[in-house]
Amino acid sequence: MADVPCLCVSRCHAQQFRRYLQSRGALDLSLCLLKDSDETVLLPILPSCLSQLDLQSLRTMVASDSACEIVWSQSPLQSKKERGRTSGNKLEKILLELFESHGERWTEELRGDLPRSFQRHGDLVLLGDNCFSLPLWKKMDQQLWSAVAKGLGAKRLAKMSQISRDGFRSPVVTMLLGEHSWVKHVDNRIRYEFDVTKCMFSAGNITEKLRVAGFDCRGETVVDLYAGIGYFTLPYLGHAGASHVHACEWNPDAVEALRKNLVTNGVSDRCTVHQGDNRQLQLCDIADRVNLGLIPSSEDGWPVACRLLKRTTGGILHIHQNVTSLFPSTAAMPANDDATQRLSGKKADREVWQAWAGDTANRIASLLKDITGASWITNIQHIEHVKSYAPHVHHIVLDLECRPSCAEEKNRF
Repeated sequence: MADVPCLCVSRCHAQQFRRYLQSRGALDLSLCLLKDSDETVLLPILPSCLSQLDLQSLRTMVASDSACEIVWSQSPLQSKKERGRTSGNKLEKILLELFESHGERWTEELRGDLPRSFQRHGDLVLLGDNCFSLPLWKKMDQQLWSAVAKGLGAKRLAKMSQISRDGFRSPVVTMLLGEHSWVKHVDNRIRYEFDVTKCMFSAGNITEKLRVAGFDCRGETVVDLYAGIGYFTLPYLGHAGASHVHACEWNPDAVEALRKNLVTNGVSDRCTVHQGDNRQLQLCDIADRVNLGLIPSSEDGWPVACRLLKRTTGGILHIHQNVTSLFPSTAAMPANDDATQRLSGKKADREVWQAWAGDTANRIASLLKDITGASWITNIQHIEHVKSYAPHVHHIVLDLECRPSCAEEKNRF
């Protein structure tokens, strides 16, 4: 493989630089990031974008206290497809040897029952429920899981079967190998610890956590209505500089992890944890900002959020939602015009998001008037696409500014 231009950055700021480069279309998404040393990471750059990178501006925009430089990597930066194939080949080779040692024949059916993806948390790998389902695997007994761990470079293994319907969205996870189920996960210099058999971790929300980390919340009181183990509470405290965060969570296992994470990250003195149903929360008229990080919908929390906003100055609501959009009819499009279809699909998605945001803004304004007895003005500040949740279903966040009309009148003069 030819030398690849890369941005060499400190490991603690790698995710911030990655997100910025990706937003500018400069990150080579076909290649994997490479840990160059214990302290630095190489981010592959598209050669066509290399001349457009101004390192001084880049540092100013992303992390002024971090060094970054362009290097040409002679290391083997694998494509994402190659890395998955390499990992899969190693696991398959080890399992094939295991089966042969038991006098069993390796088959295509077994190969098709291998994991195609998994979550990694430190030395623990969490498998999904779509693998190792054939009866033949059981003949290998505990040797199977030792072999799988070796093939995936893990010391502990667990497998998720489903999400329970206990009201807490607790994972149904079975430990396959290892003595304990607590894991550590580091994102953007924030340490999350949790019991993988009792709490979920959504790696797909990393871009939203990074966006929250970039907010300026100095002097603000923030309420996180669905705190979990601290996905957004910790970035608000550790990076955004919130004066105080009220973290609401009703899952006792998540609360245990949340309290532990607040101490671990040294921010427990600026956070009050409220365990229980946030609809019973007694607080009101205290928040400059309310985070409603629940999908598929945070609608049950809208009246609570409206009660929490400061009556005299208002604040900002960050409303998460899964929004479904229908793909536009392709009957009138030229045959095989994939690019046209993709562009039309994206435009249709944005139109649906905007319509949902407009309707939500009106409903929030109505709720605020019912609760306070005064008129409020709501303004759509931003609509953020977090990730695709399912075909034509997108996880988005609406940043909605809410101000009492009297405050807006005063600002006008």
